[in-house]
Amino acid sequence: MILKIVLFVFGFIFLVKGADFLVEGASSIAKKYGLSAIMIGLTIVAFGTSLPELLVSALSSIGGSPDIAVGNIIGSNFSNTLLILGATAIITPIIVKKNTINKEVPFSLLAILAVGFLVNDLLIDGQGPNVLTRIDGLVLLLFFIVFIYYTFSLTKEKVNVLPKLKVSKEEEIKEYKNVKSISLVLLGIVGLYFGGEWIVNGAVEIATYFGLSEALIGLTIISIGTSLPELAASIMAAKKGEADMAVGAVVGSNIFNMLWVLGLSSIIFPISYNSTLNIDLILLVAITILLIPLIYVGRKNVLTKREGIILLSIYAFYLIFLGIRG
Repeated sequence: MILKIVLFVFGFIFLVKGADFLVEGASSIAKKYGLSAIMIGLTIVAFGTSLPELLVSALSSIGGSPDIAVGNIIGSNFSNTLLILGATAIITPIIVKKNTINKEVPFSLLAILAVGFLVNDLLIDGQGPNVLTRIDGLVLLLFFIVFIYYTFSLTKEKVNVLPKLKVSKEEEIKEYKNVKSISLVLLGIVGLYFGGEWIVNGAVEIATYFGLSEALIGLTIISIGTSLPELAASIMAAKKGEADMAVGAVVGSNIFNMLWVLGLSSIIFPISYNSTLNIDLILLVAITILLIPLIYVGRKNVLTKREGIILLSIYAFYLIFLGIRG
């Protein structure tokens, strides 16, 4: 127990430094090759920060804890959209490109709906049980391939660029040699991976000690723990003036969670689904749709401190709802 708590503390250090290395290396690659920051955020950063979710969901499913596997993904997307975007917007205004509003956010919504339809066998077909089968997992991975194809198409077209916020000289993106940039990205992913794993293991140990349900653990403690890499990466990216990467990391991670993590996890081992989580899926659809008007409120195409406070407030109410539901 003591060792788990020690690793839990060290996990935060690994997360912060890992996020810093990952964003620094990815930013350098984007600058050197003229790639858009949003594309880097949607791929490299999103993949690196989704590793903890993949690990937890796959192992939970294999270990016979499907509520943790699914609850972790749904809860992580709540944390990404409300906690991470909200906290980042409070620290610094986040500029959001039209492509993100018109394409990435709707694709994230499509991913949630796809999972919702595939897991509700009893509700849709009148036959149970509700299971995310290997065939369902393959369907999700096919959607994921379409998403990856889209992200790489961003390198071939000029995306409408909004004026950037002013960035100090200390926060300017540095351009390194390929070896150093790639090394930073790899070191960042390793740091995020182990940091996320240590934090989640420690959180599960502590939560289990107090007798909390698996669904509640997955939706709260584990999901927040596995979302810490996205939080760290997004805040670091925003501070470096790469707001596109901050938004891309969050939206990309949501899509990775639903399509890549759940898809691959269910292929490894079919995941049973608790229909109680339908309420959480519906709420997730609602907050994803809510993002669009929030982006247009006040300063157009910018998430400001006010919108950040709104997102954090909604997240607080959601946590209260989970506590009452138990």
